[in-house]
Amino acid sequence: MTVRSAIVLAAGEGKRLRPLTEHRPKPMLPAATEPILAHVFDALIAAGITELTVVVGYGRNRVQSHFGPTYRDVPVTYVTQEKQLGSGHALAAAESTVSGSTLVVNGDQLVDRRIVEDVIDAHGETDDAAATIGTIQHRDVTEYGGVLLEPDDAGVSSRRVTEIVENPTDDRSYLLNAGVYALETRAFETVRSANSRGGEHSLVDGLTALIDGDEPVRGVRSEGIWIDATYPWDLLEVADALLESDGGVERTTAASARIHERATIRGPVVIADDCVVGPGAVIGPNVCLGENVTVGSNVVCEHSVVDADTRIGPNATLVDCVTGRGVRIGAGSTVVGGPGDVHVGDRIHRNEGLGALIADRVRDGGGVTYAPGTIVGSNAVIGPGTTVSGTIDSETEVRS
Repeated sequence: MTVRSAIVLAAGEGKRLRPLTEHRPKPMLPAATEPILAHVFDALIAAGITELTVVVGYGRNRVQSHFGPTYRDVPVTYVTQEKQLGSGHALAAAESTVSGSTLVVNGDQLVDRRIVEDVIDAHGETDDAAATIGTIQHRDVTEYGGVLLEPDDAGVSSRRVTEIVENPTDDRSYLLNAGVYALETRAFETVRSANSRGGEHSLVDGLTALIDGDEPVRGVRSEGIWIDATYPWDLLEVADALLESDGGVERTTAASARIHERATIRGPVVIADDCVVGPGAVIGPNVCLGENVTVGSNVVCEHSVVDADTRIGPNATLVDCVTGRGVRIGAGSTVVGGPGDVHVGDRIHRNEGLGALIADRVRDGGGVTYAPGTIVGSNAVIGPGTTVSGTIDSETEVRS
């Protein structure tokens, strides 16, 4: 069962990552300096995938305009999920674009090629599997999907799946569902016809229906990297994983970037095209500067993801900071760093490692202090000398 095509599910918004997802879907948020979705594509192509079908929905124009009809010479077909009615519904929208054994991957989670290769290899080991699921060992599966497997099968790397449980809370020995699946064509019908819950059709419910119908669904345990950027501070973890994987990178600087001779770069860092770093600036460790970022003189920036077209004024300090695009940080402003309490929706997350999330096109007038855990919505204006904390709504003006 050779797998050469993949369906990538990239239609979701990512509400828990607001305000970053107010203007773009979660798969287009930065993993280091490239969209999460680009890393997913890279992993698939590295594992031998030669045809990509992408299910888009929320913010689909951002996805299609960025990637176009091909990616690294691999053709990309787009299918629109007009209403986001679950992963099973998204899969059904793309069913007509593929034939034979097909990979299905979540496009908003960081997975490396090892997980993809392990699923493809394991799916080819047996002739009877309707589906194969990639799993990893993870410290906490309660916010994700847990997978239970039968005892080891002699001679093969995969084992039969006995149960898939969303958000499990019991103490059984779950592996985490990594969101990488190999499916046979007969699995599509079962997924499509599975009962909906709350008006949504889930791929996992379809897989459960296969198991209940005694169709063989297998799981393979992988040692590959998997990270889901569920909350804003997770983008820092994603960047850390990319910077430190494969032995780590000391410094990756685009040829078009201009680094002043009196600036200090402390790896690991990634500095993208057309960045400018001024004299006396100290960048790193664990910093990602997106395209066309300007860092003023004597800036200190560490453990931060700074997205494209951002300007950081002289003498500013950013620690544990995530910015959107087109942000303006004024002279002498300070993100003091985490941990802090972060408000996301109706929950307060205690002692998270987030100094501040500063969303798209925020302007601060300089001398601003961001308390740990601050979230500033897009297009907000922060007056000079202000101290901000908690959550600042989008389009808000804050004065000292």
